Amino acid sequence: MQSAPDHGVLDGAPSVPPPLVPTRPAPRLSAAEQARTLVAATNVAGLATLTVDGDPWASLITYGALDDGAPVLCLSRLAEHGRNLAADPRASLIITQIDRPTDPLAAARVTLAGRVERPSDAASLAAARGAHLTAVPAANTYIDFSDFSLWILRIDRVRWVGGYGRMDSAQGPAYAAAQPDPIATGASAAIVHLNADHADALLAIAQALGGYPDATVARCSGLDRRGIDLALETPRGPAPDRVSFSATLTDSAQLRAATVELALRARAATNTP
Repeated sequence: MQSAPDHGVLDGAPSVPPPLVPTRPAPRLSAAEQARTLVAATNVAGLATLTVDGDPWASLITYGALDDGAPVLCLSRLAEHGRNLAADPRASLIITQIDRPTDPLAAARVTLAGRVERPSDAASLAAARGAHLTAVPAANTYIDFSDFSLWILRIDRVRWVGGYGRMDSAQGPAYAAAQPDPIATGASAAIVHLNADHADALLAIAQALGGYPDATVARCSGLDRRGIDLALETPRGPAPDRVSFSATLTDSAQLRAATVELALRARAATNTP
């Protein structure tokens, strides 16, 4: 996973304080997996098309997704974006996480770029129609209007940004082969619960397992099948952290036991009852 270089130094220290204790690298989801997870989590995106004069045109749209993650758009030719795609199939979507932090630029987002095409046969049309209606039930009122058409975005390139300093790219085949993370797609309630009721356990995890014994506050900022992301406060400044679960999870029902196990490991490491 690529990360951006540090933005510089402040008073001779890196702008993001590094861990004080070496830890084993915590594996993360790939850019393709992160992208598939974001796409599966919502049904709203910003669509960028090109006008007949070659000018960029951005608009807000809804979408569904096929089994390979290809977004399905339902657009009217009465709208400028519908006419744009009929003339030039090049397009991109930007999709952001639903539960955005206070700072919008700290939110995860993904840009999907490629070319749109109309479903080529009855089976493809039925699959596209079903995918869009599953994600956007309100489209049932207009999907069969004569001016509306279904378009499938065939993805060539993916750019994922996980917030400040976290970003990576993927190609269309890797995106299509990936799957949404089964934990991250429904983690919002668990994140709220951990932060509201288990702040002490999160801090112990950061201090004992995350390499930041000087952490004073720890909040859960993300969960996926491989581990937990933390946002820390330290005397050296704020820092991101990540701690792996002991085993990769396959179902959200395993999440509680996995986080409890992390807390127990942390307390055992510090001999805390």
